[in-house]
Amino acid sequence: MPAPAFLLPAHPLDPRRIDPQFAWEARLLRDLGGEHHLVDHDALLAGDAHAAVRGVPAGRGAFWYRGWMLPSHRYAEFAAALSERGGLLLTTPPGYASAHELPGWYEVFEGATPPSVWLPLAGAGTGGGAGAGGVEPPGAERLASAVARLGGRGPAIVKDYVKSRKHEWDEACYIPELADLPAVERVVARFVELQAEHLAGGVVLRRFEEFTRVGWDTRGGPSGDGSDGPGDSDDSHDTHGSEGSDGSEGSSGSAGSDGIPDGRRRAVEARVWWLDGEPVLVGPHPDLPGCPAAPDLSLVRPLVRALGCRFVTTDLAERADGSGWRVVEVGDGQVSELPRGIDPSALLIALLAA
Repeated sequence: MPAPAFLLPAHPLDPRRIDPQFAWEARLLRDLGGEHHLVDHDALLAGDAHAAVRGVPAGRGAFWYRGWMLPSHRYAEFAAALSERGGLLLTTPPGYASAHELPGWYEVFEGATPPSVWLPLAGAGTGGGAGAGGVEPPGAERLASAVARLGGRGPAIVKDYVKSRKHEWDEACYIPELADLPAVERVVARFVELQAEHLAGGVVLRRFEEFTRVGWDTRGGPSGDGSDGPGDSDDSHDTHGSEGSDGSEGSSGSAGSDGIPDGRRRAVEARVWWLDGEPVLVGPHPDLPGCPAAPDLSLVRPLVRALGCRFVTTDLAERADGSGWRVVEVGDGQVSELPRGIDPSALLIALLAA
């Protein structure tokens, strides 16, 4: 049986070329003896999966996808179109949805991740341009019930099933006090408004937890005097990454012992890549390239195995009080971003051997 081939996104303006974001992965795959083919991501999002896979050889067999995020229903269409051509995505559509959307993985990881509740919204898509078309935020009564289920007091963050708006932290992400129901309504409404057609599934309220933080810039080192601070890279939700740390950004104007304002510090966070329940690659979160992190995986390993998805990522952050590592986010490995400066050869070799 041949090794699985990889499906990578084509350039949006030239279907014969690879999307530049994935060119380096394609080169590394070739160096490792792997094979890749191109798919049209825009066509997948538009619901024309057959056009999207037209250039994939018929009868090729097994594939891994490495590309931009897809809504779960579009991923299912993708898998079906490949199947008609004799192709098989090694991550099944149910497996993709379980890892990609918080309601799919939360029950397995409950207790190891910040407490969360979610409210499905009628008319919401499942992200990636699926079309939220004037979706109304949840009403005051539903929000009050959700707040009560979350304990009724304390700070929280707002997100949808896949993404937050951490770059609009005070406006559309962070709720300082759940007991302040008008503030909850205001932040949730603004989040829904800004997510617009990209709103995935519904609204999630998630307890805010304080993690160990550091001033870190995207060039891969601590931020020092005169630095712009950690400076976020492109939001991984808009590429193929998973949620950044819920406790990674703050709005406080106070500063730590190193003089860096709290609002410009980031959680020390690691991304772990798992294949068939085993960790294959451990590195920093893509927002903090080069930031060292050595997470304890002893509690996470059995949870990843219980989830039962073949290829997943977990983003882990250490609690500020030193009480252990928490699962901040789970993601499908096919659409999770690799941080700059990390060698993914071991991961790609493992996927080729799967």
